[in-house]
Amino acid sequence: MSLPSPERGDGAANMEGDHLDLPADGDAASSDEETIKGDREQEHIAEIVQEEREDIATNKAHENGVLVNRYRQLLHDRDDVSEEGSNDGLPRRVGSPLDSLLSVPDDSPSIQGSMISSPGSSRVPSLASRPGIGSPTPSFRPFDRRFQSRISTPSILSPRPSSPAFLTGHSRQASMSSQFLLESGETETTSPPWEVVRWTKLQKLNGQAFSEAGKRNFGSPTCIAISASIVLGTSKGIILMFDYNQNLKMIIGPGTKAVESGSVTAIAVSADHSTIAGGHASGNIFTWDTGRASRPFLHIPPLDSSQLPNRTTDGHMPNVSITHLGFLGTRHTALVSADDHGMAFSHLATRGTGALGRTVKTVRILGRYPDAPPPSSGKPLKPSTVLAFSPLPLGNVERATDSMGLTAMLTPYLLVIVSTTPVAQTQHKSARPKDVTPHSAMTGCLAWFPAVKLKVPDPSTGSTMSKVKLVYCWSNVLTVLDVDEIPTESKDKPPMLKFKARSRWKCEEAIVAVQWLSRSVLTVLTITQRLIVLEDRSMRMTEAFDLIGKYIYHADLFSTQLHSLVEQLDEDDTSMHGVVADAFYMSFKAYKGRIFLLGFNDVSIGAISNWADRLIALMENGDYIGAIQLATSYYTGDANKLTVGLPEDAALRHKMVRDKIMEIMSASLKYVFGQRKKSKASIDDQHLRKLAETCFIACQSVGDLDFLFDEMYEWYEDGNAEGIFLEVLEPYILEQTISTVPPTAVKAMVAHYVNKGWESRLEEMICHMETATLDIDQITSLCKQHGLYDALIYVWNQALFDYITPLIDLLTLLVPLVQGTAYTSSANAMEDQMHEVNALKMFPYLSYTLTGRVYPTSERMEDEVASQAKAEIYWFLFSGKSITWPKGSGKTFLTRPRESEEPSFPYLRMILQYDAPSFLSALNEAFEDPFLNESQEKQLNGGTGKDLPEEQIFGLTVDRQYVVSILLEIMNPNDFAPQDTIYLDMFIARNLPKFPQYLLIPGSTLDKVLAGLCNYPGEDLAEDAQLSAEYLLSIYQPPDVSTLIPLFKEAGFYRILKRIYRNDKQYGKLLQTYFEDPEDQEETFQCIAECLRSQNDLPKRQIQDVHDVIKRHSRELVELDPVQAAQTLGSYAPDLHRFVLDSLDEDSKLQYTYLRALLEPDSEETSGQTTVSLDRDFIEQYVRLMCRFNPSHVSDFVGIVQATNLRLDKLLPTMEDTGVIDAAVILMAREGQTKDAMDRLTKHLETLESALHGLVTNTDESTDDIEVQEAAEDLLRGLQKFTHVGIWLCQGQMKTSKKLTAVTRRGSPSSGDLTPDEALWLDLIDTTVQITRRLSSVVTPSKPDRVSRGTASPTPMLDSDKLVGLLRSLVQHTFTALMTATSTQDRYQPSNRLVASSESNLTFLRILRAFLTRAAATSPSLADLRAVLASIFSAYAYEENILRLSNRLLDQQLFQNVKQAVDLRQRGWRPRGSTCEACGKRVWGPGVAGNVFEAWEEKQAIESKKREGKKKAAMAGPAEANGKGKAEEPPQQQEMESYKGKGKGKSTDASGGGGPGASSSGEQTTTAANGAQDVRSSAVETNGDTYGRRRDQQPLGPLVVLACRHIYHKACLDALQAKRGDDQENGTSHREVDEFGREVAYRCPIDG
Repeated sequence: MSLPSPERGDGAANMEGDHLDLPADGDAASSDEETIKGDREQEHIAEIVQEEREDIATNKAHENGVLVNRYRQLLHDRDDVSEEGSNDGLPRRVGSPLDSLLSVPDDSPSIQGSMISSPGSSRVPSLASRPGIGSPTPSFRPFDRRFQSRISTPSILSPRPSSPAFLTGHSRQASMSSQFLLESGETETTSPPWEVVRWTKLQKLNGQAFSEAGKRNFGSPTCIAISASIVLGTSKGIILMFDYNQNLKMIIGPGTKAVESGSVTAIAVSADHSTIAGGHASGNIFTWDTGRASRPFLHIPPLDSSQLPNRTTDGHMPNVSITHLGFLGTRHTALVSADDHGMAFSHLATRGTGALGRTVKTVRILGRYPDAPPPSSGKPLKPSTVLAFSPLPLGNVERATDSMGLTAMLTPYLLVIVSTTPVAQTQHKSARPKDVTPHSAMTGCLAWFPAVKLKVPDPSTGSTMSKVKLVYCWSNVLTVLDVDEIPTESKDKPPMLKFKARSRWKCEEAIVAVQWLSRSVLTVLTITQRLIVLEDRSMRMTEAFDLIGKYIYHADLFSTQLHSLVEQLDEDDTSMHGVVADAFYMSFKAYKGRIFLLGFNDVSIGAISNWADRLIALMENGDYIGAIQLATSYYTGDANKLTVGLPEDAALRHKMVRDKIMEIMSASLKYVFGQRKKSKASIDDQHLRKLAETCFIACQSVGDLDFLFDEMYEWYEDGNAEGIFLEVLEPYILEQTISTVPPTAVKAMVAHYVNKGWESRLEEMICHMETATLDIDQITSLCKQHGLYDALIYVWNQALFDYITPLIDLLTLLVPLVQGTAYTSSANAMEDQMHEVNALKMFPYLSYTLTGRVYPTSERMEDEVASQAKAEIYWFLFSGKSITWPKGSGKTFLTRPRESEEPSFPYLRMILQYDAPSFLSALNEAFEDPFLNESQEKQLNGGTGKDLPEEQIFGLTVDRQYVVSILLEIMNPNDFAPQDTIYLDMFIARNLPKFPQYLLIPGSTLDKVLAGLCNYPGEDLAEDAQLSAEYLLSIYQPPDVSTLIPLFKEAGFYRILKRIYRNDKQYGKLLQTYFEDPEDQEETFQCIAECLRSQNDLPKRQIQDVHDVIKRHSRELVELDPVQAAQTLGSYAPDLHRFVLDSLDEDSKLQYTYLRALLEPDSEETSGQTTVSLDRDFIEQYVRLMCRFNPSHVSDFVGIVQATNLRLDKLLPTMEDTGVIDAAVILMAREGQTKDAMDRLTKHLETLESALHGLVTNTDESTDDIEVQEAAEDLLRGLQKFTHVGIWLCQGQMKTSKKLTAVTRRGSPSSGDLTPDEALWLDLIDTTVQITRRLSSVVTPSKPDRVSRGTASPTPMLDSDKLVGLLRSLVQHTFTALMTATSTQDRYQPSNRLVASSESNLTFLRILRAFLTRAAATSPSLADLRAVLASIFSAYAYEENILRLSNRLLDQQLFQNVKQAVDLRQRGWRPRGSTCEACGKRVWGPGVAGNVFEAWEEKQAIESKKREGKKKAAMAGPAEANGKGKAEEPPQQQEMESYKGKGKGKSTDASGGGGPGASSSGEQTTTAANGAQDVRSSAVETNGDTYGRRRDQQPLGPLVVLACRHIYHKACLDALQAKRGDDQENGTSHREVDEFGREVAYRCPIDG
């Protein structure tokens, strides 16, 4: 029997075919697609891609380690340097190459918290040549730029290999292709050397089940089930059970009813493996106890055909195949089944004795019977079937779901999960995903994975127990569903289940079967029989291969039931499919990590090869590099660890893989170098490098770096390939992954890199190694031997904490250079140059050490170490004597070994003599360090109370004052040239403002410093010197600045001069300085504004001084920026305009720009001020200049200028010379000389005519046709332009004459006389017509011989039609303007329109007659004139037709708009209610009082009679047809007309306006007969009073409907308005009308 619940599992619009006859459980019907979408949005993490940049060397000198190559490169670089200097140059000494320092300056502060001393410092001058050192090379040491070591600046490092850790993974395909050369056509992808799945055919089983005898006795296998045994169902209804030794343990079914029930179509094994169930093609289900298989344990038959009409129980339909079958939980008597008609049932057998004593209760859980009534919704049912079906199997841990009997079913439309115990109930349903590929193959499959106990907690959840999971597939979309149990409050109730779609994956093709290979690995079989292995969490496809050769058994189970879904394919319905795929689920099973395939001819077992097998396969194949890389990926977890049998727990995985990695590396090294000894060609260096990189990555991954030097290095050393090993080691040392290297490897490293010329790279490596593990004697001797002084300094400092020995080593190199003993022979010249290169490293070394940084890595020193290092350096330099170092060695370091005695401060003196700029720059950084604060502070910070050596005690007493005093003493003018002392001056000038509390310098010394800064030796030092002087003057005020001003002027220190003059308010000198300063002239205008802004507060002398400076530099000022100069002077010194303009006589262009900025400024703020203050001389000069530089703008400007500002006699000659006739005409017209203006205009028109005539007739062969055409068009456009000027002149004169004659007019002149304005029109028309006539014959070729004359080239081919059109437009425009002027009604014309019109027509006719008379007298023939006039009149005719057509279109559109408005007006408004808003009485509709209907009938009869009368009147005669006559009207109608003022009982507008919106109050009203059902717009209907009124009835008055839809009796509305005072004078009920007969508007009392 079916459940009583009527609820269907439609779930979606396309699920009508699936009848889910179960109650839904809460919110179980959620959509898995929405769940996955929400999870993706929550778990989405933006991926950040970090790109590894390679260091590209720009300095080739760093790569050349060989002495000769390096020296040549350095000299080449030196020669390429410009003598003028470069901002990016390196600090270098005279005679030293450009790259003598392998350190570069930067702008970063040297110590934490310090600032860049002088941001404006840019360049330093060249040093003077010294005797004994080569030719001078300019030094561009930026004084305040920071020293930075080469090693700490990766941008200039020489290229080195990238770390192998960042290299792409080794490709197995690449390693294979290097050994096996395959043709591209032989294979698509190279398969790996291992078998992804190792297949085993069960030969013994196949011999019994698939042999001819077996098929004859048992039938062909049709399905397979796997548990503790292998169970096969056959086509003869027999079940075969084999053990894993392939022994046939049992044959089930012979001799029973099962063999009569058709083939076995579904098979299942119970959880304890003791019961087997089989479903047959006839619909019968049998269960068998394997202990007593002679007869069925249970028999569940289908419904009997006789029971179908009056069915009382549930069951499968007869002769319907059982396609799915399964046991529920641990029970043998609880089953679920499904058939190919889309029905599913739950079967529960009662307890009893034997098969006969048990009864089976069957409950329908899915689908409809064929005879079931259609659904109440009326939707057609779609065909359905059960594509996939499975009950939840048991796991190794008890869960509540084990007893619920969860069963998952997949139909073409719906996934349904039901619980069958204790009652059948829907737990979850979900529609098919929308991203299923439209029209793809219809397939469906699913598989459960039960909850299991984990040996290791899940890394993602931390739980020791996995969740129940379901994987299901529709077509090519795979979804994984997690099932969570939510306990209920009552222990008796089952838990709530929460289903969450966790992952989704799309395949390229449809999926026909899916199985769980393990808890985290899925196997998928596609429609093309391709097996895909997926990892669950990541949904990563790890393996894929074809099984087409396995001939997997498949059957067409669903196409018969679902054929309509394919045959009735709708292209627009994306839910339809293109084909129904065969079923594969009965042939593809997985059990305990093995894959079982049922084929047509055999049964196969497959096992995915594990990680160890794959490594062995690679080694056997010879790809040892690939094996190491694959093993490393297994160790790190990057590879598909789950697929190959590795645990997710990292500790367990590392323990399993580590030993295998070490074993493979040892074996690989042994094999490779063994092969290399046999044949070096077989194993090349590139192969060894790849192996080394792979081994380095592996050792770094497993954390065993000792293997690299204990075993791997020995192999490379024995094979004479240690260089490859060391080069691979380099990036690991630089990244400080490896910092300890054995001495033997260090020695080999030095030898290898020096031999390769990579000394800079070698130094960088040594500086990144742990010095405690180095052999100090070995490394220092090697560094000295090969000139690796950066590394040498690093070793001395870090290993022995000795900071003086490296400085002595560097100074030793300088002794022969400074003493003049260098270049004693050509043999050691190159060596001396290299000594100089290395000696210059002392300056960055001093900079780093004195600021507490490790050289050359820039790391911070510890405070105690930094204090020791600084104290030793200061003692060495500033102790003033020669020292013995190391102490007790008896070796005194001498700077002048050939002389008897040393000078004071020998080492400091030698450094300053060699390169004072660099040393002072380093010292400038050291001054920012707090170490040089007062010595008392250093003693308090720990200096006392300790037994310190001499150098420490002395060094702690050194402060800034002491250092400056020593420098002033040493660098005196007697011993040092100005080229050196300038740097000391800059040093003092910049540090005194920064440390005023620590430095005390006498004023006389500071005056000498300022004088020294003013006497800089080269121009490239000017900016630095001025900046230094500004620093000093910010804190020091000289007692007599006037004595320094000449020095500042001579030095060009304009910024200092400006500050002095501004403070002293010497504005004249201040402005003069701005003019003299070449770098700051843009600020001159600001200076003028600053000086003259407060003129009222300044003495006249100062203002005069400023004016005098401006006059002296007026031209210079305007050339700088004429616009800004004009604006500035206009605001602050307008009196100087004339002087400035006169100074620009030679440059009229500047004058024009200057005046334009004054008279036509871009800014509106200054235009009013400047225009008013300038007289007409400036304006006239501007107009004359504009005629030259912008003639097209003259007429516009003249039109806006007042007439009093322009004098015609001053401007007219210039305008005539430059051809600006239009502006001249405007001026002459303004002066009243209209006749002269027209004469001048006609003369200019004739000039243009002559130019065009000459252009066309006098062109030669070389003239370009295009140029002639363009020139002709330009001339014709000029003619048009000046013709319009003439029209403007005539129109203006005509308006003037009309004003004069408007009041007193003597009458029209005689026909023979023309008024002055008419004479102007006549002259213009005559001129244009004559020009057109004469030029028409020129531009139109009329003779054939003009085209070609013998062999001569043709005349230019002109576009005659275009030119003629332009010509005739002259006359046409003129006539059009004349007609417009003579036909336009003017306000000065007489009020009588007829008189005015006749006068205008006479004016036109007089002008036309005079023109024709003149033309007849002057023209020899009227033929040409006739053609001109004919074209004009034809153009007028064409325009007339166009106007007529336009009017017709406008009339038609206007009619449509008016008709639409009338229709809308006639529609009216429907009243909001049926009662009057004032009195409350019903006015229309059912129940209205009064005899409304009879009144309406009477009105209709009257109107019908009126219409008949009109028809008769229309037929009587023309008068009546035109509406002249009128039919006799009844007295009622006459009464109505007297009431309304209109006939037919209707008023056109009840709102007082002519249409919608005409009401003054904005309200629209409609009045209608009381009780009328159709309320029409703008209709006022009355009844009762005027007609149809009966004596026994109350009169019916008119109604008013307002736009707000309120309805009133008109009498009520009038009364309300009378009360409000709207109608005080006339409060009667008669409606008021305005002067046009329109009714007065009503305003609604409610809405206003």
